[in-house]
Amino acid sequence: MAASGLSKVVALVTGGASGLGRATAERLVRQGAAGVVILDLPQSNGESVAKEIGGNCHFSAGDVTSEADVTSAITLARERYGRLNTAINCAGIGIAVKTYNARKQQTHELAPFSKVVSVNVGGTFNVIRLVATEMAQGDADEDGQRGVVVNTASVAAYDGQKGQAAYSASKGAIVGMTLPIARDLSDVGIRVCTIAPGLFRTPLLAGLPEKVQTVLAETTPFPKRLGHPAEYAQLVQSIVENRMLNGEVIRLDGAIRMQP
Repeated sequence: MAASGLSKVVALVTGGASGLGRATAERLVRQGAAGVVILDLPQSNGESVAKEIGGNCHFSAGDVTSEADVTSAITLARERYGRLNTAINCAGIGIAVKTYNARKQQTHELAPFSKVVSVNVGGTFNVIRLVATEMAQGDADEDGQRGVVVNTASVAAYDGQKGQAAYSASKGAIVGMTLPIARDLSDVGIRVCTIAPGLFRTPLLAGLPEKVQTVLAETTPFPKRLGHPAEYAQLVQSIVENRMLNGEVIRLDGAIRMQP
């Protein structure tokens, strides 16, 4: 991978059909990446998104928790571009349920909690372990680097709000495993970093009423707006290109600290 650009980058972007993942795939292609494979659910619009992005972008339908699906996406990258040396984990889900809701006298069910952890933590780790195995077989560059992995956590890992036990636990786990995985993969020249975004204009937030979006934006010290997915994508590129970023979690949040 050339330190001066993205010309040798072949990337797998999970959750690439929308939001942060789509913005990342778009930027990588626009900045000259050799190839990008979007991995998203079969019912997503990943196929049309890949065509809209154009260039060297292809879609692979699948679930990040499935070894077969992730392996298929890796194989597509190898067959199309001869290698895979970058992975960006953007796929994830969330719910809003209190541990115990006194007003409704409802107890948080275990199944949805486990589902969020399975997708966000298990899915992220599943992708990491499989792409690392692929990257480790590749040629090292002048620094001995063979690959880069960028994960997506959230400020909820630190400032979880009411009803975010499952989501915060899952994002906290991604934060917690960043350093040990970076240390594990240092032997084969693979860097691992995580981005913890604040409030971004993703499909989830964009579906809220404009008034609600405005109120949320006002909670950010500066700039007082929702983050743009393109700003997340810009940081991804910086991590890919900057060799000394490794084992780090970077908050991208306009200095927000979420209230309860």
